[in-house]
Amino acid sequence: MVFFGRLRARVILHVLVGLIAVTTPLTVDAQGYRRGGTRVRLGDGLPDRPGGFTFCRLAFLEVRREPGGSSWDTDFPQADRNLTTRLSQLTPTPISGWEHGEPGFAIVRATDPNLFQCPFLFASHVGVAGFEADEAGALRKYLEKGGFLWVDDFWGNAAWNQWVQQMELVFPGRTIVDLSMEHPLFGIVYDVPRLPQIPSIQHWRRSGGGTSERGFESRQPHIRAVLDDDGRIMVLITHNTDIADGWEREAEDPRFFYQFSPDAYAVGINIIVWMMTH
Repeated sequence: MVFFGRLRARVILHVLVGLIAVTTPLTVDAQGYRRGGTRVRLGDGLPDRPGGFTFCRLAFLEVRREPGGSSWDTDFPQADRNLTTRLSQLTPTPISGWEHGEPGFAIVRATDPNLFQCPFLFASHVGVAGFEADEAGALRKYLEKGGFLWVDDFWGNAAWNQWVQQMELVFPGRTIVDLSMEHPLFGIVYDVPRLPQIPSIQHWRRSGGGTSERGFESRQPHIRAVLDDDGRIMVLITHNTDIADGWEREAEDPRFFYQFSPDAYAVGINIIVWMMTH
């Protein structure tokens, strides 16, 4: 578990997220959705009530298999719904929304014209992703014109090598660099001195509280980036950790929540605020 640099910031985050999770659990919302249910589908476009932050999830073709059998929809929709809602509750950030009641999250493909209306793009389980040439070109154009992509929840060497190949298609000649925890991103809202390793809740339960989903191979979580010529983060990469499960599972198990969710929200909120202000 990450211990934030300023005790007061850490205590406030735990208290606020804990109170919100108790008073407004997102596993069943006002429309009576069952856990994981959503009216947001691929092809729906962007939220029909704009005017604030939109969480856009990248859908992609799955070209290989990884243990767990998930693809781009890993942690969807609950992670998207929860982070978007908590961002609006824990910061002054307004969010967009859907007329049917969902907060402002959406699904896009790389070639979707709506991509350029997304201030923030998130992709999960990218160790199984394969981009066609038109998708790689569209992502390159989006990112070079000011877009931002965060990829999360992929583990071990094989998944890493697959993602590196996709980045070489998107950005031939650019390198992936390690991002120092001294980067101001990690203190813009909450102080986060170390990247937390957050497992899926299923792995955490099966392993008796273990956090490394590929054993020794994934023992160390990493945060890396692809930068533009001015040093702006175009692609942020969290490898050997599942930050989004800390959002998705916030109301499922109190022990998992207190161990992982405040840290997951600290990382997520810092990244979004940094992206919106830089």
